Amino acid sequence: MVDLTFTRSRHRELGGTAAIVAVATMVSVMFMGSTLLTPLYVIYRHAFGFSQITLTLVYATYVVGNLLALLVFGRLSDEVGRRRATMPAIGVAVIGTLMFLLAQGTAALFAGRALSGLGIGVAAGTGTAWLAELVGSEDKTRATVIATGSNFFGIAIGPLLAGVLAQYAPWPLHLSFIVYLVLLLVSAALVLRTRETVTHPAVGLADLSLRPRLGVPRAIRAQFVAPAITGFGAMALVGFYAALAPSILANELHNTNHAVAGALVFELAIVVSIVIVLTQKLASRAAMLWSLALMIPSAALVVAAQLLASMPVMLAATALCGIAAALGYRGSLQVVNQIAPAERRAEVVSTYFVCGFSGNALPVIGVGVLSTFASAGIASAAFAVMIVAFAGVALIFGAKYTD
Repeated sequence: MVDLTFTRSRHRELGGTAAIVAVATMVSVMFMGSTLLTPLYVIYRHAFGFSQITLTLVYATYVVGNLLALLVFGRLSDEVGRRRATMPAIGVAVIGTLMFLLAQGTAALFAGRALSGLGIGVAAGTGTAWLAELVGSEDKTRATVIATGSNFFGIAIGPLLAGVLAQYAPWPLHLSFIVYLVLLLVSAALVLRTRETVTHPAVGLADLSLRPRLGVPRAIRAQFVAPAITGFGAMALVGFYAALAPSILANELHNTNHAVAGALVFELAIVVSIVIVLTQKLASRAAMLWSLALMIPSAALVVAAQLLASMPVMLAATALCGIAAALGYRGSLQVVNQIAPAERRAEVVSTYFVCGFSGNALPVIGVGVLSTFASAGIASAAFAVMIVAFAGVALIFGAKYTD
C-alpha cells in the first residue's frame, strides 16, 4: 500500500535541484534545534534557579538522544526509506520543541533536549544519505559539502535567531520556539514532496534490524586513534561554545546581551561552514593534522580572552576554533572512511561518531562541574590543557600511522 501511494504521487514529487534544496533545508532546520537554546540558557538559569552543573547537563542530554539515534536507528532509513524515517524524526523534534515552549522547570528542558537529540540524530543520518543519492554517485564530494554545510548553517542560524528574539522581541523564552515550530512544519511539507530514493523499503517490523554495530578492526586500531581524538577535540570545541559561551560572556567579559551570545556561536558555525567549502581540495590527512596543530593556540586564546576580559580576543579565538573544528571534522571523518574496510565501514564510522558525540558532551560537563568549585577561568584553563594534551597525542599517532 505504501509503495503504491508513492507511485501514484510521484508526478508531484520534487526531483533534481529542487529535491536537493528541500533535503538540505530540512537538515539545516533540524540542526537549528541543536543550538536554539544556547543564548537562552542564562535566562533559564535565572528563571528556574539551577546551577552551572545543571546547565551543562541539560546541554549534554542532547548527546544522549544523538547516541540513541546512532546506535539504534542509524540504519533505519536504509530499510524503511528516507521519507518514512525523516517524517517521524521531524515529529520527535516538534514534540521536543513543545517541551521547551511549555517548560515550567528543568525536567522539561532535559526531556526536550533528549528528544531534540534523537530527532536530529535520525534526520541527520537520513538527510546525509538522501543527499548523496539525490546528487548522484559520481560526485560524493559535492554531496558531503552540501550535507556538512547545511548542518553547520543550521547550527549557526539557531543561536543567532534565538539571541536576537530574546534580546529585542517579547516572550524571550517562547517566541523562538514558535518560529522554530513553523520552520519544522515547512520542512515537513517539503520532505513529503521530495523523491524517495530507497526502491524496496521494508514493510514490517520483522524486516527491520535495530541491533547496534560498533567496533574497530585490530588491523587499523593504531590508525584510528588520531581521527578519533581529532573528532573528539573538534566536537569539544563546538560543545564548549554551544553550552558555555553565553555564561562566559556574562560572567567573564561582562556582556549580557543575548544577541551577542547568539552571534558568537553564529560566528563559530559560519567559519566552520566556510572553511569546509574552501578546503575541499586539501588532503584529509593534512586537514586533520592542521586541525590538531591549530587546536593548541585556539584553546590558549579562549583562556586569554577570559583572563583579559577582551571581546576582540574572544572573536579571534572563536574564528580560530572554527577553523580547527572544520578541518578536524572533515579531515578526520574522511580519514576514517579511507582506512575502514568496506565490509565494516558503517561499524567503524559509527564508532568514530560515538567518539565525536562524547567530545561534544563530556568536556563540557567537566568544565561545568569544575567551574562550580573554582572560577570559570580555571575551568576553561583545564579544558585548554585537555585539548592540548589530546592534540599532542593525536599528532603523534597521526604523523606515525596515517598516510
